[in-house]
Amino acid sequence: MDFVVGLPKTVKNLDAIWVIVDRLTKSAHFIPINIRYPLERLTKLYISEIVRLHGVPTSIVSDRDPRFTSRFWESLHKALGTKLRLSSAYHP
Repeated sequence: MDFVVGLPKTVKNLDAIWVIVDRLTKSAHFIPINIRYPLERLTKLYISEIVRLHGVPTSIVSDRDPRFTSRFWESLHKALGTKLRLSSAYHP
């Protein structure tokens, strides 16, 4: 899970893409979002776009974006039974 940011705004005021990759099937989902969406809205998108199609994942690997390290996001995945794993930072 990661965000592609810094894109020009669309007519619907969307300026980022949320990228979610299923590591088993290698399929990717590209969800257009506004980078200022609250976490609750991202959660609804996650459930409607990912859980609805693939079911609840057993684990998730994401970067250390503050949205993914919040207590709300952690408690959501704990309730779903998903193990949340954070990737290490890239240091060239």
